[in-house]
Order: sequence, then structure tokens, then C-alpha cells
Amino acid sequence: MALKVAVQMDHVSSINIAGDSAFAMMLEAQSRGHELYHYTPDRLAMRGDEVFCALEPIEVRDVKGDHFTLGEKSRFNMREMDVVLMRQDPPFDLSYIAATHILEKIHPDTLVVNDPAAVRNAPEKLFVTEFADLMPPTLITKDKSEIDLFRKEYGDIVMKPLFGHGGAAVFRITQDDLNYGSLYDFFAATFREPWVIQQFLPNVKHGDKRILLVDGQFAGAVNRVPAAGDLRSNMVRGGAPTDSELTEREREICARLGPSLKEKGLILVGIDVIDGKLTEINVTAPTGIRAIRNLGGPDVAGMVWDVLEAKVKG
Repeated sequence: MALKVAVQMDHVSSINIAGDSAFAMMLEAQSRGHELYHYTPDRLAMRGDEVFCALEPIEVRDVKGDHFTLGEKSRFNMREMDVVLMRQDPPFDLSYIAATHILEKIHPDTLVVNDPAAVRNAPEKLFVTEFADLMPPTLITKDKSEIDLFRKEYGDIVMKPLFGHGGAAVFRITQDDLNYGSLYDFFAATFREPWVIQQFLPNVKHGDKRILLVDGQFAGAVNRVPAAGDLRSNMVRGGAPTDSELTEREREICARLGPSLKEKGLILVGIDVIDGKLTEINVTAPTGIRAIRNLGGPDVAGMVWDVLEAKVKG
């Protein structure tokens, strides 16, 4: 049965298809005969309980520089869609939150992935604290006296914005770092919300593992090794992907998280693990599907569509 699938994303012309998970899911949906439509979040319109949007039919190709063809825009009631993939990149700001409220009007009659209310209620660097025993020591604050106490206890720390993404503004601060005061002032002037303060994990030099779970089950993993001279392992920041098997500890983490993710309707989730410590749970637009496949790993996009088709067909 062909499904009507609308993909809410940054404009398709702007994506890097080599690593874009939304693109991987679009290729898979197209190969299964589903009808694909493209739109950007700014086109959503809500009137009462109805949601309307100008959608463009889209054809995708795994060809760099020639990866899509868009048809003419037409106005749709979004209840006509079987599936909506909410795949725009963060920042997780008020615009993002507004989109979750709008899409919540049509879910689950139209299956929105991930569940918009669950996405809204599970900010990636806060949701993870529900599993604090799996994490490195972590503090959420912007109060300098609390950060000072944390530094005194743990020495080297990492500071990052609570709603940051893609490795932006992630800093390591050593115990005797003379830049600490200036960096604190910079964060205070830049970010209104609290920040994430974590114990620095030296073994990040060996990699930050991205593990994908589909409907609460382990689906695939890729280890991301930071570039020389950089703290961050995000592939958009130069991290090098390498294939990886799960350790016993990582399997334990997946088993702990899986039931909660499934219950919340978080169908595609990416978790980050450094040296056996859970650091983030990514629910907005997790990446890694293409890297895992390119390294000879499983077809995570196929797993996602197996789940979505089963849910729609009921």
C-alpha cells in the first residue's frame, strides 16, 4: 500500500546528502513506492484543529549536485498525509516548539515521527538526565558559584549550551584554565537558558559513539573520532566515522532506554555514548543512518519504514 509521506525539513537544496538521515529515509520511502512531499516548517498553517500546508511532490536521487526534483506546490490538509517526518534541524527554539504544537493537532491520525508532544517534552540534553546513573557527572545551571563547586570536585569540565546542536559552542575547561572567567561571561551574554556542565571524559579521543534505536530497539552504531586538535566528534565538525560493535555496557544502556523511548512514540532516536557514559539522547533529527550503512552496517532506514508501515496499516 503506497503511503502519502510529507517531509518537514530544511529546504532540500541545502542538505548534504552524504550524511543526511532524512534523505536516507526519503530514498527508502521512494524505493517502496510511497508518495513523497516536501515542505519547510514556515509553510504550516493552523485553523482550529485543522492544519494546512503548501507541499511540493519530490523525487530524490543519490546523486551529489542533482539529488532532487520538486513539482508544483499545492495546498493540502495535512490529514490527507499518512506520515509526516519532522526532520528540520535544530535549534530547538520557540519556532521549533510552535511546529510541534501545530503538528500535534493531526497526530496520531496522521503519524508524525517523532511524536511532536514527546519531542517537545524531551529536550535532548534534559531528557537524558532521567537516566542520571548512566551519565557522567552533570550539572544544569548558569550560576557561577555552582559551576565553581563542580569544577573543584571534578577538575576538567565541558561547558555547552543546553539547546545547542552539532557540536557548536562546546568547550573544554581545564582546572587551571585562565579563559574560564571570559568564557563564563561569553555564555552569560549569549544564552538566556541554563547551560550543561559535565565532567570531561579523556577517552573522547577514542570516539563518541552514535547509537541509533528504532522503536526502542538497537538498530546500528557508528563511532565518531574527533579530528586532531578538536574536542568535538560530530561529523559536521570533522569527526571521522568508523564502524563499531556495541559493548556490554552500551547494550545495557540501550535496554534501559528502549522501553521509555517506545512508550513516548520516539521511533528514531540517536544516543551518544563516550567511554560507556550516556551523554545525550537525540530525538529531533538524529543523524547516522548513512554513515552506518556506508560502513557496511545495517539498513536503519529500512528498519524505520518497516515500523512506520506497520503502524499506519495498524
